[in-house]
Amino acid sequence: QVQLVESGGGLVQAGGSLRLSCAASGIIRSINAMGWYRQAPGKQRELVAAISTAGSTNYADSVKGRFTISRDNAKNTVYLQMNSLKPEDTAVYYCNADITVWTRGDYWGQGTQVTVSS
Repeated sequence: QVQLVESGGGLVQAGGSLRLSCAASGIIRSINAMGWYRQAPGKQRELVAAISTAGSTNYADSVKGRFTISRDNAKNTVYLQMNSLKPEDTAVYYCNADITVWTRGDYWGQGTQVTVSS
């Protein structure tokens, strides 16, 4: 059974930084794209950043220049470095990964709360 476990959320003042981590565990044949999504109260879940196996990245316009996604393929882990945080970044952040076990599937973490105070 595959699990994605997130860590690193919390409360931070505007302008501060946080680093999220997400580690995949279980019987994994390969991990394809990995990414981070977020969902604020009353809003739809949205893509924040994604990274391919080769390291190509994609960011939401709202976080470009402030957030950096990276991954460590040896550790099956994806990171999200968040700098210059704004109150509008407040949301539950979810890790997502396209993982092949016996078949290819889409997996989600349990979510971690990020709260940015003004």
